[in-house]
Amino acid sequence: MERPVPGGLQGEKKEEERVLVSEKSWRPCPQARRRLRGCLEWVKRQLFRVGEDWYFLFVLGVLMATISFVMDQVVFRLYEAHRWLYREVGDILMLKYLSWTMYPTALAAFSTGFSQSITPHSGGSGIPELKTILTGVVLEDYLAIQNFGAKVVGLTCTLACGSTVFLGKVGPFVHLSAMAAAYLGKMRTSVTGEYEDKFKQNEMLVAAQAVGVATVFGAPISGVLFSVEAMSSHFAVRDYWRGFFAASCGAFMFRLLAVFNSEQNCSLIPLLPSPENIAAIFKSDLKIDFPFDLLETFFFVVLGVLCGLLACLYLFCQRWLLAAVKENWLTAKLLATDKPIYSVLVVLLLASITFPPGLGQLMASRLTMKEYLTSLFDNRTWGVLALNVSSVATPPGSTELWRDWCHPSTTIFSTLAFFLVMKFWMLILATTLPLPAGYFMPIFVYGAAIGRLVGETVAWLFPRGLHWQGDPRPVIPCGYALAGAAAFSGSVTHTLSTALLVCEATGHLGHILPVVLAVLVANAIAQKHQPSFYDGTIIVKKLPYLPRIRSRHMASYQVVVEEFMERRVVAVAKGDGFQEVLGALDASADAEYPVVESPGSPTLVGTVSRARLVTFLQSHKHPQAPPGEKLAAAGTLGDSCAIEPVMLQLSPWTSLHQAHHLFELLKLQRIFVTRSGELVGAVSRAE
Repeated sequence: MERPVPGGLQGEKKEEERVLVSEKSWRPCPQARRRLRGCLEWVKRQLFRVGEDWYFLFVLGVLMATISFVMDQVVFRLYEAHRWLYREVGDILMLKYLSWTMYPTALAAFSTGFSQSITPHSGGSGIPELKTILTGVVLEDYLAIQNFGAKVVGLTCTLACGSTVFLGKVGPFVHLSAMAAAYLGKMRTSVTGEYEDKFKQNEMLVAAQAVGVATVFGAPISGVLFSVEAMSSHFAVRDYWRGFFAASCGAFMFRLLAVFNSEQNCSLIPLLPSPENIAAIFKSDLKIDFPFDLLETFFFVVLGVLCGLLACLYLFCQRWLLAAVKENWLTAKLLATDKPIYSVLVVLLLASITFPPGLGQLMASRLTMKEYLTSLFDNRTWGVLALNVSSVATPPGSTELWRDWCHPSTTIFSTLAFFLVMKFWMLILATTLPLPAGYFMPIFVYGAAIGRLVGETVAWLFPRGLHWQGDPRPVIPCGYALAGAAAFSGSVTHTLSTALLVCEATGHLGHILPVVLAVLVANAIAQKHQPSFYDGTIIVKKLPYLPRIRSRHMASYQVVVEEFMERRVVAVAKGDGFQEVLGALDASADAEYPVVESPGSPTLVGTVSRARLVTFLQSHKHPQAPPGEKLAAAGTLGDSCAIEPVMLQLSPWTSLHQAHHLFELLKLQRIFVTRSGELVGAVSRAE
């Protein structure tokens, strides 16, 4: 029954309705607006009929490519400012030293302080943590959007330090892509109104891995393959198209932005050559008529063996140093309380060693990371050029980067060997810095230097070339540099896709067979003796990650679950009351408890979560509680809690390899072991 409205209020209400009606009536074309609104709804329905994943993956690829390109431009300008400052101080040695060392030191200190002040999870690569997340482990705040800005700013400052610190951006960009994918996944659920599914989030993260690599190298195919090899123990084929589509969009956008930027620079600076098309990131002028002779296969195998052995030594030393830095009282204190000071001390040491008038002149320290690769992928033989360096003409528009490797007092071989010796421990030391940084590009450059040294040595030993049949063909050291970059980086990360990565990054496929051969040999040695770089970091950081079983001996297949399972498992019975449930919660901090039929009959009937047991205690009265409490005085667990069925059980005679395979494939945290239906133990990741 409606209540009567007073006359004054009724008049005000009619006046308000009249105003609203008049306002609506004055809006132009109400029918056209309704039709337009209906058309937009129809378009939205039609677009989402194709699948909303396409649009969000496209946005992910374009977004990360734009960020990568803008970051490269900012880093280039910051590094050019450093070069300008170093030139403008004149010939005063002390001022040159201060300008060379203080600039990267200040950038590293700001990168560490800024990123760590926002979130402690923004340091390092991010790939080990992401690899752990993809196995089903929940790591809080690692994919939070507030990490995004901290990692972008910190990574930009780290890259602006140049080759002084010798760090890259592949790992952090994979982490950035994962954070962007997680945020876009939440946007997708808000737009479509669907429930946020954990499996859907994993699909977006898998695509984000490929985007991170593709937008750094402009290589979509190897980006997808590298993400599959480095990040996943098992890969769902249904996620393949997502990774390829997002990586292709990102790589194409990255190349397109580079072309537009080059055209703009050419219009501003008429002396620059105009770009003709989308070129490779590290373009080389290799001739593909006879890229290598059959006899050179032996030297490519030797290069693979050398890269594999050096990778084992590098992985062992890097893991040992990470642990030693955490155990040493001084460095542990600095990393716990004063991380910027630790970064300042390490970067100051590295910058002092790379000072160009000092030891830096023997390591080509003036070059950037990209210039390192461009010079090492030079198709000419440096040993021949160095013999008549004064008479070698510099082509117009060429920078002749190989001259930085040529020193009057030493040979090309001595310079490359000194670079490899010094950068080996300097790179390992740089991995301990608590700032956003990637570690793939440095080992890629290091491998290219190994290959260049081997190639120059082969060219010096056989100046007329090698030939299996017909005329001798000259040795091309650039091909060895390609194979070395792929073999060393592939053996350190335990991946084979680096063979395709060098081909996509350089646009050269002539050496694909010897490159693959070197990568296979190096991986065979490294995987036999050492865990990968990312697995080693997981071990040192003690992340909850399930490593692979390295032993393939027949005796390992005879190990069964009964030998290593946990026998003392806290269980609850269906008929337990308040006192028994409280005792179970006090005895164990497990997130899930097995439910048996009764204490005398340990037949496994299901599981119950810890949260449900706590709710059960909160809704029931303690036996010693005062009689005034308004709670249920009696009740059993089976009557009050929802018991989840057990979907998977292990037998005591299940082999170790079978149990490990189930944990990896299903991303499990714990499985109960039963014998004839009775609970006898449990197996978790720890066991």
